[in-house]
Amino acid sequence: MDAMYDTPVLPDESATKYRSLEDNLGEPLDRLAETKLRWKCDLHVLPAITVLYLLAFIDRVNIGNARIQGLEKDLKMKGHDYNVALFVFFIPYILFEVPSNILLRKIAPSTWLSSIMFCWGVVTVCQGVTQSYAGLIVCRFLLGLFEAGFVPGCIYLISMYYQRYELQWRINLFFCAGILSGAFGGLLAFALANMAGVAGYNGWRWIFIIEGLGTVVIAAVSKFFIVDWPETSKFLNDDERHLLLRRLRIDVAEAKMDRLDKKAARRIFGDWKIYAGITMYFGVVNTGYSISFLTPTILKELGWTSIRAQVLSIPIYIVSCSFTLLAAFTADRLRHRYAFTMIGVLVATVGYSILLAQQRVPVSARYLAVYLITVGGYITQPVTLVWLNNNMGGHYKRSVSSALQVGIGNCGGIVASNIYITSQAPTYRVGYAVGLGLLWLCGMACTVFFVGLRMENKKRNNGGRDDRYSLPEEELENLGDDHPRFRFGY
Repeated sequence: MDAMYDTPVLPDESATKYRSLEDNLGEPLDRLAETKLRWKCDLHVLPAITVLYLLAFIDRVNIGNARIQGLEKDLKMKGHDYNVALFVFFIPYILFEVPSNILLRKIAPSTWLSSIMFCWGVVTVCQGVTQSYAGLIVCRFLLGLFEAGFVPGCIYLISMYYQRYELQWRINLFFCAGILSGAFGGLLAFALANMAGVAGYNGWRWIFIIEGLGTVVIAAVSKFFIVDWPETSKFLNDDERHLLLRRLRIDVAEAKMDRLDKKAARRIFGDWKIYAGITMYFGVVNTGYSISFLTPTILKELGWTSIRAQVLSIPIYIVSCSFTLLAAFTADRLRHRYAFTMIGVLVATVGYSILLAQQRVPVSARYLAVYLITVGGYITQPVTLVWLNNNMGGHYKRSVSSALQVGIGNCGGIVASNIYITSQAPTYRVGYAVGLGLLWLCGMACTVFFVGLRMENKKRNNGGRDDRYSLPEEELENLGDDHPRFRFGY
Protein backbone atom coordinates (compact mmCIF):
# COMPACT_ATOMS: atom_id res chain seq x y z
CA MET A 1 0.00 0.00 0.00
CA ASP A 2 1.09 3.60 -0.42
CA ALA A 3 2.87 5.05 2.56
CA MET A 4 1.15 8.37 3.14
CA TYR A 5 3.06 10.67 5.47
CA ASP A 6 0.50 13.45 5.22
CA THR A 7 -2.79 11.64 4.77
CA PRO A 8 -2.53 8.09 6.07
CA VAL A 9 -4.28 5.32 4.19
CA LEU A 10 -5.69 3.02 6.85
CA PRO A 11 -7.61 -0.23 6.95
CA ASP A 12 -11.38 0.20 6.92
CA GLU A 13 -11.80 -0.96 10.51
CA SER A 14 -9.42 1.79 11.68
CA ALA A 15 -10.65 4.56 9.40
CA THR A 16 -13.28 5.91 11.77
CA LYS A 17 -10.86 6.23 14.66
CA TYR A 18 -8.17 7.98 12.59
CA ARG A 19 -10.60 10.27 10.81
CA SER A 20 -10.59 12.30 14.01
CA LEU A 21 -6.90 13.08 13.47
CA GLU A 22 -7.68 16.38 11.73
CA ASP A 23 -10.10 17.40 14.47
CA ASN A 24 -7.80 17.10 17.47
CA LEU A 25 -4.44 18.44 16.20
CA GLY A 26 -4.84 21.39 18.55
CA GLU A 27 -5.08 19.21 21.67
CA PRO A 28 -1.91 19.10 23.83
CA LEU A 29 0.20 15.99 23.44
CA ASP A 30 1.00 13.66 26.33
CA ARG A 31 4.75 14.23 26.75
CA LEU A 32 5.33 11.01 28.67
CA ALA A 33 3.52 9.05 25.98
CA GLU A 34 5.64 10.84 23.34
CA THR A 35 8.85 9.86 25.10
CA LYS A 36 7.78 6.23 25.34
CA LEU A 37 6.78 6.27 21.68
CA ARG A 38 10.15 7.66 20.58
CA TRP A 39 11.98 4.98 22.55
CA LYS A 40 9.80 2.30 21.04
CA CYS A 41 10.45 3.60 17.54
CA ASP A 42 14.19 3.77 18.24
CA LEU A 43 14.21 0.13 19.28
CA HIS A 44 12.23 -1.10 16.28
CA VAL A 45 13.01 1.24 13.37
CA LEU A 46 16.76 1.82 13.58
CA PRO A 47 18.58 -1.40 14.62
CA ALA A 48 17.63 -3.63 11.69
CA ILE A 49 18.29 -1.18 8.85
CA THR A 50 21.45 0.07 10.55
CA VAL A 51 22.92 -3.44 10.51
CA LEU A 52 21.91 -3.76 6.87
CA TYR A 53 23.62 -0.47 6.01
CA LEU A 54 26.80 -1.68 7.71
CA LEU A 55 26.81 -4.72 5.44
CA ALA A 56 25.85 -2.64 2.40
CA PHE A 57 28.77 -0.31 2.83
CA ILE A 58 31.22 -3.15 3.49
CA ASP A 59 30.05 -4.89 0.31
CA ARG A 60 30.35 -1.63 -1.64
CA VAL A 61 33.86 -0.56 -0.62
CA ASN A 62 35.59 -3.84 0.21
CA ILE A 63 37.13 -3.66 -3.24
CA GLY A 64 39.61 -1.21 -1.68
CA ASN A 65 40.71 -3.89 0.80
CA ALA A 66 40.76 -6.56 -1.91
CA ARG A 67 42.97 -4.37 -4.08
CA ILE A 68 45.93 -4.45 -1.71
CA GLN A 69 45.54 -8.23 -1.28
CA GLY A 70 46.23 -9.03 -4.94
CA LEU A 71 42.99 -8.33 -6.84
CA GLU A 72 44.66 -6.44 -9.69
CA LYS A 73 47.45 -8.97 -10.16
CA ASP A 74 45.19 -12.03 -10.23
CA LEU A 75 42.70 -10.49 -12.69
CA LYS A 76 45.52 -9.04 -14.81
CA MET A 77 44.28 -5.48 -14.36
CA LYS A 78 46.39 -2.58 -15.56
CA GLY A 79 46.27 1.16 -16.14
CA HIS A 80 42.88 2.63 -15.25
CA ASP A 81 41.14 -0.75 -14.89
CA TYR A 82 40.66 -0.31 -11.14
CA ASN A 83 39.13 3.13 -11.62
CA VAL A 84 36.73 1.73 -14.21
CA ALA A 85 35.68 -1.00 -11.77
CA LEU A 86 34.84 1.70 -9.22
CA PHE A 87 33.12 3.88 -11.80
CA VAL A 88 30.79 1.25 -13.25
CA PHE A 89 29.13 0.72 -9.87
CA PHE A 90 27.71 4.23 -9.91
CA ILE A 91 25.95 4.09 -13.30
CA PRO A 92 23.01 1.91 -12.15
CA TYR A 93 23.33 3.23 -8.60
CA ILE A 94 22.44 6.72 -9.81
CA LEU A 95 19.85 5.76 -12.44
CA PHE A 96 17.74 3.49 -10.23
CA GLU A 97 17.43 5.61 -7.06
CA VAL A 98 14.11 7.25 -7.99
CA PRO A 99 12.52 4.11 -9.52
CA SER A 100 13.44 2.20 -6.38
CA ASN A 101 11.73 4.74 -4.13
CA ILE A 102 8.63 4.50 -6.29
CA LEU A 103 8.65 0.73 -5.87
CA LEU A 104 9.23 1.15 -2.14
CA ARG A 105 5.90 2.97 -1.91
CA LYS A 106 4.16 0.06 -3.61
CA ILE A 107 5.91 -2.75 -1.74
CA ALA A 108 6.30 -3.19 2.02
CA PRO A 109 9.74 -1.87 3.07
CA SER A 110 10.49 -5.13 4.89
CA THR A 111 10.02 -7.04 1.64
CA TRP A 112 11.77 -4.64 -0.72
CA LEU A 113 14.82 -3.83 1.40
CA SER A 114 15.50 -7.44 2.41
CA SER A 115 15.10 -8.60 -1.22
CA ILE A 116 17.57 -6.17 -2.75
CA MET A 117 19.98 -6.95 0.08
CA PHE A 118 19.79 -10.68 -0.66
CA CYS A 119 20.57 -9.95 -4.32
CA TRP A 120 23.61 -7.80 -3.65
CA GLY A 121 24.92 -10.43 -1.23
CA VAL A 122 24.84 -13.01 -4.01
CA VAL A 123 26.62 -10.60 -6.36
CA THR A 124 29.32 -9.95 -3.73
CA VAL A 125 30.03 -13.69 -3.55
CA CYS A 126 30.27 -13.72 -7.35
CA GLN A 127 32.97 -11.04 -7.18
CA GLY A 128 35.02 -13.46 -5.13
CA VAL A 129 34.86 -16.30 -7.65
CA THR A 130 35.10 -14.38 -10.92
CA GLN A 131 38.08 -15.38 -13.03
CA SER A 132 38.25 -12.32 -15.25
CA TYR A 133 38.25 -8.55 -15.20
CA ALA A 134 35.09 -8.57 -17.35
CA GLY A 135 33.36 -10.67 -14.70
CA LEU A 136 34.36 -8.16 -12.04
CA ILE A 137 32.86 -5.31 -14.11
CA VAL A 138 29.55 -7.16 -14.49
CA CYS A 139 29.43 -7.83 -10.75
CA ARG A 140 30.15 -4.19 -9.92
CA PHE A 141 27.34 -3.07 -12.23
CA LEU A 142 24.85 -5.47 -10.62
CA LEU A 143 26.01 -4.45 -7.16
CA GLY A 144 25.18 -0.82 -7.99
CA LEU A 145 21.79 -1.85 -9.35
CA PHE A 146 20.70 -3.73 -6.24
CA GLU A 147 22.13 -1.24 -3.74
CA ALA A 148 20.64 1.78 -5.55
CA GLY A 149 17.47 2.17 -3.52
CA PHE A 150 18.76 1.20 -0.12
CA VAL A 151 20.05 4.50 1.31
CA PRO A 152 17.26 6.83 0.06
CA GLY A 153 14.70 4.19 0.99
CA CYS A 154 16.02 3.91 4.54
CA ILE A 155 16.22 7.69 4.98
CA TYR A 156 12.66 8.01 3.76
CA LEU A 157 11.48 5.21 6.05
CA ILE A 158 13.17 6.73 9.12
CA SER A 159 11.69 10.16 8.37
CA MET A 160 8.22 8.63 8.52
CA TYR A 161 8.60 8.05 12.27
CA TYR A 162 10.20 11.24 13.62
CA GLN A 163 9.69 14.98 13.73
CA ARG A 164 12.15 17.22 11.92
CA TYR A 165 14.41 18.04 14.87
CA GLU A 166 14.51 14.45 16.08
CA LEU A 167 15.75 13.23 12.73
CA GLN A 168 19.43 14.25 12.62
CA TRP A 169 20.37 12.07 15.60
CA ARG A 170 18.57 9.05 14.15
CA ILE A 171 19.94 9.49 10.65
CA ASN A 172 23.47 9.87 12.03
CA LEU A 173 23.08 6.69 14.07
CA PHE A 174 22.10 4.98 10.84
CA PHE A 175 24.87 6.72 8.91
CA CYS A 176 27.50 5.67 11.47
CA ALA A 177 27.02 2.10 10.29
CA GLY A 178 28.60 3.16 7.02
CA ILE A 179 31.44 4.84 8.88
CA LEU A 180 32.07 1.87 11.16
CA SER A 181 32.02 -0.42 8.15
CA GLY A 182 35.40 1.11 7.33
CA ALA A 183 36.68 -0.08 10.69
CA PHE A 184 35.00 -3.49 10.60
CA GLY A 185 35.81 -3.87 6.92
CA GLY A 186 39.48 -3.30 7.61
CA LEU A 187 39.45 -5.65 10.59
CA LEU A 188 37.58 -8.32 8.65
CA ALA A 189 39.85 -7.94 5.65
CA PHE A 190 42.84 -8.31 7.99
CA ALA A 191 41.44 -11.64 9.22
CA LEU A 192 40.26 -12.94 5.84
CA ALA A 193 43.57 -12.11 4.18
CA ASN A 194 45.06 -14.91 6.28
CA MET A 195 42.82 -17.39 4.43
CA ALA A 196 45.01 -17.05 1.36
CA GLY A 197 45.58 -20.50 -0.10
CA VAL A 198 42.40 -22.07 1.33
CA ALA A 199 40.64 -23.97 -1.51
CA GLY A 200 43.25 -22.49 -3.82
CA TYR A 201 41.85 -18.96 -3.45
CA ASN A 202 43.89 -15.87 -2.74
CA GLY A 203 42.99 -13.72 0.28
CA TRP A 204 41.11 -11.05 -1.69
CA ARG A 205 38.63 -13.67 -2.95
CA TRP A 206 37.76 -14.73 0.60
CA ILE A 207 37.08 -11.09 1.48
CA PHE A 208 34.28 -11.03 -1.09
CA ILE A 209 33.02 -14.58 -0.52
CA ILE A 210 32.72 -14.50 3.28
CA GLU A 211 31.30 -10.98 3.43
CA GLY A 212 28.81 -11.80 0.67
CA LEU A 213 27.65 -14.99 2.39
CA GLY A 214 27.13 -13.05 5.62
CA THR A 215 24.96 -10.55 3.74
CA VAL A 216 22.85 -13.33 2.18
CA VAL A 217 22.19 -14.98 5.56
CA ILE A 218 21.23 -11.73 7.30
CA ALA A 219 19.04 -10.68 4.38
CA ALA A 220 17.10 -13.92 4.67
CA VAL A 221 16.06 -13.15 8.25
CA SER A 222 15.87 -9.34 8.01
CA LYS A 223 12.38 -9.50 6.48
CA PHE A 224 11.06 -10.25 9.97
CA PHE A 225 12.83 -7.31 11.64
CA ILE A 226 12.53 -4.40 9.20
CA VAL A 227 9.52 -2.22 10.03
CA ASP A 228 6.90 -1.22 7.51
CA TRP A 229 5.08 2.12 7.20
CA PRO A 230 3.59 3.55 10.43
CA GLU A 231 0.04 2.90 9.22
CA THR A 232 0.67 -0.86 9.09
CA SER A 233 3.61 -1.49 11.46
CA LYS A 234 2.85 -4.34 13.83
CA PHE A 235 4.96 -2.98 16.69
CA LEU A 236 2.58 -0.02 17.17
CA ASN A 237 -0.80 -0.34 18.82
CA ASP A 238 -3.70 1.87 17.74
CA ASP A 239 -3.10 4.55 20.38
CA GLU A 240 0.61 4.76 19.57
CA ARG A 241 -0.09 4.94 15.85
CA HIS A 242 -2.62 7.71 16.41
CA LEU A 243 -0.11 9.68 18.53
CA LEU A 244 2.67 9.19 15.98
CA LEU A 245 0.58 10.48 13.10
CA ARG A 246 -0.57 13.48 15.14
CA ARG A 247 3.02 14.40 16.02
CA LEU A 248 4.07 14.27 12.37
CA ARG A 249 1.11 16.35 11.23
CA ILE A 250 1.75 19.01 13.87
CA ASP A 251 5.41 19.16 12.85
CA VAL A 252 4.69 20.01 9.20
CA ALA A 253 1.61 22.22 9.81
CA GLU A 254 -0.39 22.26 6.56
CA ALA A 255 2.49 21.31 4.28
CA LYS A 256 0.82 18.41 2.50
CA MET A 257 1.34 16.93 -0.94
CA ASP A 258 -0.97 13.97 -1.28
CA ARG A 259 -1.37 14.06 -5.06
CA LEU A 260 1.32 13.95 -7.72
CA ASP A 261 -0.45 15.97 -10.40
CA LYS A 262 1.10 18.33 -12.95
CA LYS A 263 1.16 21.30 -10.60
CA ALA A 264 2.74 19.24 -7.84
CA ALA A 265 5.35 17.89 -10.27
CA ARG A 266 6.23 21.43 -11.32
CA ARG A 267 6.61 22.45 -7.69
CA ILE A 268 8.90 19.49 -7.01
CA PHE A 269 11.16 19.64 -10.05
CA GLY A 270 11.18 23.43 -10.16
CA ASP A 271 12.24 23.83 -6.52
CA TRP A 272 15.69 25.41 -6.21
CA LYS A 273 16.11 23.86 -2.75
CA ILE A 274 16.31 20.35 -4.17
CA TYR A 275 19.11 21.31 -6.55
CA ALA A 276 20.98 23.09 -3.77
CA GLY A 277 20.63 19.90 -1.70
CA ILE A 278 21.95 17.79 -4.57
CA THR A 279 24.96 20.10 -4.94
CA MET A 280 25.67 19.97 -1.20
CA TYR A 281 25.65 16.19 -1.21
CA PHE A 282 27.57 15.90 -4.49
CA GLY A 283 30.37 18.06 -3.12
CA VAL A 284 30.87 16.16 0.12
CA VAL A 285 30.11 12.59 -0.96
CA ASN A 286 33.28 12.60 -3.07
CA THR A 287 35.24 12.86 0.18
CA GLY A 288 33.35 9.96 1.76
CA TYR A 289 33.93 7.65 -1.19
CA SER A 290 37.55 8.72 -1.65
CA ILE A 291 38.41 7.83 1.92
CA SER A 292 36.48 4.54 1.81
CA PHE A 293 38.10 3.44 -1.43
CA LEU A 294 41.60 4.66 -0.77
CA THR A 295 42.39 4.70 2.97
CA PRO A 296 44.08 1.25 2.91
CA THR A 297 46.02 2.22 -0.23
CA ILE A 298 47.04 5.62 1.15
CA LEU A 299 48.25 4.09 4.40
CA LYS A 300 50.15 1.36 2.57
CA GLU A 301 51.90 3.98 0.44
CA LEU A 302 53.06 5.74 3.59
CA GLY A 303 55.48 2.82 3.79
CA TRP A 304 53.44 0.41 5.86
CA THR A 305 52.66 -3.23 5.06
CA SER A 306 49.20 -4.19 3.75
CA ILE A 307 48.22 -5.77 7.06
CA ARG A 308 49.38 -2.80 9.10
CA ALA A 309 47.53 -0.44 6.76
CA GLN A 310 44.32 -2.43 7.27
CA VAL A 311 44.67 -2.33 11.06
CA LEU A 312 45.61 1.37 11.27
CA SER A 313 42.55 2.33 9.21
CA ILE A 314 40.28 1.09 12.02
CA PRO A 315 40.72 3.92 14.57
CA ILE A 316 40.15 6.51 11.83
CA TYR A 317 36.56 5.39 11.43
CA ILE A 318 35.92 4.97 15.15
CA VAL A 319 37.02 8.57 15.82
CA SER A 320 34.94 9.80 12.87
CA CYS A 321 31.87 8.02 14.19
CA SER A 322 32.27 9.68 17.59
CA PHE A 323 32.42 13.17 16.09
CA THR A 324 29.52 12.43 13.76
CA LEU A 325 27.27 11.46 16.66
CA LEU A 326 28.37 14.46 18.71
CA ALA A 327 27.52 16.77 15.81
CA ALA A 328 24.11 15.13 15.36
CA PHE A 329 23.19 15.41 19.03
CA THR A 330 24.20 19.07 19.14
CA ALA A 331 22.51 19.91 15.83
CA ASP A 332 19.16 18.53 16.99
CA ARG A 333 19.45 20.21 20.40
CA LEU A 334 20.24 23.58 18.82
CA ARG A 335 17.77 23.00 15.95
CA HIS A 336 20.45 24.21 13.59
CA ARG A 337 22.21 22.70 10.57
CA TYR A 338 24.31 25.22 8.61
CA ALA A 339 27.14 25.74 11.10
CA PHE A 340 27.76 22.00 11.34
CA THR A 341 28.11 21.62 7.58
CA MET A 342 30.74 24.36 7.55
CA ILE A 343 32.62 22.97 10.56
CA GLY A 344 33.02 19.70 8.69
CA VAL A 345 34.15 21.50 5.53
CA LEU A 346 36.81 23.45 7.45
CA VAL A 347 38.15 20.39 9.28
CA ALA A 348 38.45 18.38 6.07
CA THR A 349 40.08 21.34 4.32
CA VAL A 350 42.98 21.19 6.78
CA GLY A 351 43.41 17.49 6.02
CA TYR A 352 43.41 17.97 2.24
CA SER A 353 45.91 20.83 2.59
CA ILE A 354 48.32 18.59 4.50
CA LEU A 355 48.11 15.83 1.87
CA LEU A 356 48.65 18.33 -0.94
CA ALA A 357 51.88 19.32 0.82
CA GLN A 358 52.70 15.77 1.93
CA GLN A 359 56.23 15.76 0.52
CA ARG A 360 57.13 18.45 3.05
CA VAL A 361 55.45 16.93 6.12
CA PRO A 362 56.26 13.80 8.18
CA VAL A 363 54.35 10.52 7.93
CA SER A 364 52.59 11.21 11.24
CA ALA A 365 51.11 14.43 9.82
CA ARG A 366 49.87 12.59 6.73
CA TYR A 367 48.21 10.00 8.94
CA LEU A 368 46.58 12.83 10.91
CA ALA A 369 45.37 14.33 7.61
CA VAL A 370 43.41 11.15 6.83
CA TYR A 371 41.70 11.54 10.23
CA LEU A 372 40.81 15.17 9.54
CA ILE A 373 39.39 14.48 6.08
CA THR A 374 37.33 11.55 7.32
CA VAL A 375 36.01 13.36 10.40
CA GLY A 376 35.16 16.52 8.46
CA GLY A 377 33.47 14.70 5.61
CA TYR A 378 31.39 12.52 7.90
CA ILE A 379 30.26 15.49 9.99
CA THR A 380 28.95 17.31 6.91
CA GLN A 381 27.58 14.49 4.75
CA PRO A 382 24.63 13.27 6.91
CA VAL A 383 23.69 16.84 7.83
CA THR A 384 23.17 17.68 4.15
CA LEU A 385 20.76 14.74 3.82
CA VAL A 386 18.68 15.63 6.86
CA TRP A 387 18.74 19.38 6.20
CA LEU A 388 17.08 18.98 2.81
CA ASN A 389 14.62 16.42 4.18
CA ASN A 390 13.68 18.83 7.00
CA ASN A 391 12.67 21.46 4.46
CA MET A 392 10.59 19.28 2.18
CA GLY A 393 6.87 19.44 2.97
CA GLY A 394 4.63 16.66 1.78
CA HIS A 395 4.87 12.96 1.15
CA TYR A 396 5.66 13.08 -2.56
CA LYS A 397 8.12 15.95 -2.22
CA ARG A 398 10.05 14.13 0.48
CA SER A 399 10.15 10.87 -1.44
CA VAL A 400 11.35 12.36 -4.72
CA SER A 401 13.80 14.83 -3.16
CA SER A 402 15.60 12.17 -1.11
CA ALA A 403 15.98 9.93 -4.16
CA LEU A 404 17.21 12.79 -6.35
CA GLN A 405 19.65 14.04 -3.74
CA VAL A 406 21.23 10.66 -3.12
CA GLY A 407 20.96 9.54 -6.74
CA ILE A 408 22.34 12.54 -8.60
CA GLY A 409 24.55 13.52 -5.67
CA ASN A 410 26.31 10.17 -5.93
CA CYS A 411 27.89 11.40 -9.14
CA GLY A 412 30.50 12.48 -6.60
CA GLY A 413 31.30 8.78 -6.31
CA ILE A 414 31.98 8.67 -10.05
CA VAL A 415 34.39 11.56 -9.62
CA ALA A 416 36.06 9.84 -6.67
CA SER A 417 36.58 6.67 -8.69
CA ASN A 418 38.43 8.52 -11.46
CA ILE A 419 40.58 11.20 -9.84
CA TYR A 420 43.02 8.99 -7.93
CA ILE A 421 45.20 7.91 -10.83
CA THR A 422 47.63 5.04 -10.22
CA SER A 423 50.44 6.76 -12.13
CA GLN A 424 50.25 9.69 -9.67
CA ALA A 425 50.76 7.54 -6.57
CA PRO A 426 51.66 8.25 -3.85
CA THR A 427 51.03 12.02 -4.06
CA TYR A 428 47.62 11.90 -5.84
CA ARG A 429 47.75 15.67 -6.29
CA VAL A 430 44.83 15.74 -8.75
CA GLY A 431 42.71 13.59 -6.48
CA TYR A 432 43.30 15.70 -3.39
CA ALA A 433 42.92 19.00 -5.26
CA VAL A 434 39.63 17.96 -6.86
CA GLY A 435 38.38 16.62 -3.51
CA LEU A 436 39.17 19.94 -1.85
CA GLY A 437 37.49 21.90 -4.65
CA LEU A 438 34.32 19.80 -4.45
CA LEU A 439 34.28 20.16 -0.68
CA TRP A 440 34.10 23.92 -1.06
CA LEU A 441 31.43 23.54 -3.73
CA CYS A 442 29.47 21.84 -0.95
CA GLY A 443 30.27 24.73 1.38
CA MET A 444 29.05 27.31 -1.13
CA ALA A 445 25.84 25.35 -1.78
CA CYS A 446 25.23 25.12 1.97
CA THR A 447 25.65 28.88 2.25
CA VAL A 448 23.23 29.53 -0.61
CA PHE A 449 20.74 27.14 0.99
CA PHE A 450 21.09 28.85 4.37
CA VAL A 451 20.68 32.39 3.01
CA GLY A 452 17.79 31.37 0.76
CA LEU A 453 15.85 29.72 3.59
CA ARG A 454 16.31 32.74 5.88
CA MET A 455 15.10 35.11 3.16
CA GLU A 456 12.07 32.93 2.44
CA ASN A 457 11.11 32.69 6.11
CA LYS A 458 11.40 36.46 6.45
CA LYS A 459 9.21 36.94 3.42
CA ARG A 460 6.56 34.60 4.80
CA ASN A 461 6.68 36.25 8.22
CA ASN A 462 5.94 39.55 6.48
CA GLY A 463 2.99 38.08 4.60
CA GLY A 464 4.83 37.88 1.28
CA ARG A 465 3.32 34.49 0.39
CA ASP A 466 -0.20 35.10 1.72
CA ASP A 467 -1.52 35.47 -1.83
CA ARG A 468 -1.38 31.68 -2.04
CA TYR A 469 -4.36 31.49 0.34
CA SER A 470 -6.50 32.64 -2.60
CA LEU A 471 -5.58 29.56 -4.66
CA PRO A 472 -8.32 26.98 -5.28
CA GLU A 473 -8.81 24.75 -2.22
CA GLU A 474 -7.66 21.67 -4.09
CA GLU A 475 -4.33 23.32 -4.97
CA LEU A 476 -3.89 25.03 -1.58
CA GLU A 477 -4.05 21.73 0.29
CA ASN A 478 -1.41 20.20 -2.01
CA LEU A 479 1.29 22.90 -1.89
CA GLY A 480 3.79 21.00 0.25
CA ASP A 481 6.39 23.35 1.71
CA ASP A 482 5.11 26.12 -0.58
CA HIS A 483 2.22 26.53 1.87
CA PRO A 484 2.47 30.01 3.51
CA ARG A 485 2.31 28.51 7.02
CA PHE A 486 5.34 26.27 6.55
CA ARG A 487 8.61 27.58 8.02
CA PHE A 488 12.05 26.39 6.98
CA GLY A 489 14.81 25.24 9.32
CA TYR A 490 18.45 26.16 9.03
